[in-house]
Amino acid sequence: MTPFHILQVAPEVIDRVPGAYAHFVLPFCVGIVFCICWLGVGLVRVLANLSSSDRKALLLSLINPKTLWKDIKDIFCDCLLHLKIWQRKPLLGYMHSAIAFGWFLIIILGHLEVWLFAPRHLYLDNGALFYPIFYRYFIWVNPEHTTLRGSLFFFLMDLCLLYILSGIGLAIFKRFRSRLLGMKHTTKPSLMDRVALFSLWGIFPLRLLAESFTADLAGGSFLTLPANALLRFLFGNNLYYLPWWWAYSVCLGLFFVSLPFSRYMHILTEPLLILLRNAGIKVRHPRKGYAEAEIYACSSCGLCIDACPMNVQKKNLRFSSVYFIRFLRRHNEKKINRIADKCLQCGKCLALCPVGVDSPAIRRRQRAAYNDVLPFDYSPLKAPAPQGAVPGKVMYFAGCMSHLTPRIIKAVLEVFREAGEDFVFADENGGLCCGRPLLLAGKDRAAKTVIEANRKMIMESGCSTLVLSCPICLKVFKEEYKLQGIEVLHYTEYMDRLVAQERLTLKKGEGSYVYHDPCELGRGCGIYDAPRRLVGSVGELRKAEKEGDESVCCGGSLGSLTLSYEDRKKITAGALDNLLANHPDRIVTACPLCLKTFSDASSDVPVVDIAELVADSITRT
Repeated sequence: MTPFHILQVAPEVIDRVPGAYAHFVLPFCVGIVFCICWLGVGLVRVLANLSSSDRKALLLSLINPKTLWKDIKDIFCDCLLHLKIWQRKPLLGYMHSAIAFGWFLIIILGHLEVWLFAPRHLYLDNGALFYPIFYRYFIWVNPEHTTLRGSLFFFLMDLCLLYILSGIGLAIFKRFRSRLLGMKHTTKPSLMDRVALFSLWGIFPLRLLAESFTADLAGGSFLTLPANALLRFLFGNNLYYLPWWWAYSVCLGLFFVSLPFSRYMHILTEPLLILLRNAGIKVRHPRKGYAEAEIYACSSCGLCIDACPMNVQKKNLRFSSVYFIRFLRRHNEKKINRIADKCLQCGKCLALCPVGVDSPAIRRRQRAAYNDVLPFDYSPLKAPAPQGAVPGKVMYFAGCMSHLTPRIIKAVLEVFREAGEDFVFADENGGLCCGRPLLLAGKDRAAKTVIEANRKMIMESGCSTLVLSCPICLKVFKEEYKLQGIEVLHYTEYMDRLVAQERLTLKKGEGSYVYHDPCELGRGCGIYDAPRRLVGSVGELRKAEKEGDESVCCGGSLGSLTLSYEDRKKITAGALDNLLANHPDRIVTACPLCLKTFSDASSDVPVVDIAELVADSITRT
C-alpha cells in the first residue's frame, strides 16, 4: 500500500465522512479575506505616499540579489525567530518565536500534507472550499492503515502544536508576571488589542481540542491521540466534534478581523518595513509612507518602556515610544505633540526595538510639522574661515558644547601638539552651530542654512580629515553634511589611531575607570571600541551595569524640548548609579554635554573627559 492510500477512508466509517465543504469554514474565510483586503489597501496607501525616488529605490532593492537575500534573512530572523529578543531576553525570545515560527511551521506542514496526500476532489471539484488548516477535519483515516510517512507528519504537526502552546502559556503568564520574563513594564492593551489577544490565546488550544476529537479518525500522534483517549474516557464514544471545529474557525476569524485594529498588525506589516528599510528609505513625514509602515509594524511589546531613561519616574511612562506610536495610529494630535516634545532623542528605544521602529526620527518629523512654520532667514550667516587653512591638513571643529567646556579643547590641542599633528582649529575664534540642535527641535529650514554655511567653509579649506570633540556635531556631520573626500572622525577614533601608529605613547596607571557611552557617539554613530581601548591603555577599565547600546542617557540631552530640570536630575542620578555599579575611581566620558551634566551631579567620584585622560597619560620624551 502506497503512502497515498493511507488517507482513503476505512469502510466502517464511510458514512461519517464529511464532504469537501462544511459551513464551519466560513468564519475563517471571512476573517482572512477581510484582513487581506485591509492589508492590500494599506500597502497601496504606503507605496502611494512614498516619493518617486523611494519607490524606485524599493524596486531596485527587490531585484538586487544581495539586498533580496538580506530581506529574506531579516524577515526570517526578525519576524519568525525573533533573534533580537532572544539575544537580550531568551525566555521572552522563546515565547515570541514559539508562536510565530511554530505557526509558520504548521502552515508549511499543512500545505505539504495537502500536496502529498489529499484527494484532488477535495479542493478542485465543484468549486469546493478547502484550506490546509482544516486538513484533519476533511480527511479521516483509520489509524490501522497509517504508514511511517503519514505518522511522521502527524508527529511533526503535534510537535509544532506543542511548541506553539508552550509559547501561548508563557504569553499568558507574562500578562501577570512580566518581570520573570525580563520586563519591568508592559503596555496597557486597548479594547481591540484584548480581542485579538484573547483570540490568539484561544486559537491553538481550540485546535488541539478539535483535532483531538477526531484524532482516532483523522490520525494523530503523541499529543492528540492521548487527548482523544481521555475525551472518550470522559464523554464516551459519541463525541460531538463539530462544535469544536466551529469554535476553532470562529476564533481564527475573530483574530483576523481584529488584527488591523490591534497591536498584532505587526505580524503582517513588519516584513514590509524590513523591505523598505533595506532599500534605504527614511522617515520623511510623521505619519505617511515609511512612517506609516513603522507605525503599524510596532508590536507594542513594551521593551521601549524599560529602555527609556525618562521612566526612572513612573509618571513618565506615558511618554514612552510605544504610546507615542499608539497615539499616532489614533490621530490624537494633542497627546502626539506633547509626547514628541518630551523625548530625549537618546535612541535607546530604537536600539532595543526588536522591530527597528525609528521612533526618535518620527518624533523629529512630528516636531517639524508644527515647529518649522515660522520664517527663519539665516541667509546672511557665513561661517568664519579658519586661519592658516592649508590643503591636506587635519581640521579640528570643537563645536558649541566644547567651547562651553574649554577644558576639553585644551586637552585635545595638547594631544595634537604632542603627536606633532599639523592641524587647523576651525572655530577657534568663533563659528556657527553644527545644526543638530535645530534639527532635534524640528527647525529644518534653519538647520539647512547653518549646515550649508559650515559645509562651504570646510570644503573650501581643503582639509582631508575633520576631527570633532562633540558627538552631537559628529552625528550631523556624518549624516547631513555630505563632505565628499573628507574623513570625519571623533577625537577618540583619531587618538586611538595616533596610539596605533605609535605617534602617541600612553603610560598605564593604577586607577580604575568606568566609561560612559554618550548617546550620539554610541547608539548614534556606533563608536564603542576606540574609547574603551584608550581608557584601557591608561588604567583598569571597569564595566557599567548597562553599557554599549544599552547605555543610560546622562539626562542633559538637547533632544527634549520640555523636560523639566527636576526630571533631568533624576535621570542623571539613575545614570550615575548605573556607572558606579562596580565602584570605579573615576567616570570617563567623551561628550562635553555628558561631562558637564555628570560633573554637576557627581560629588563623590570625579568625572573626566577622555581627552583629559589621554593628555595626562602621554609619555613625554
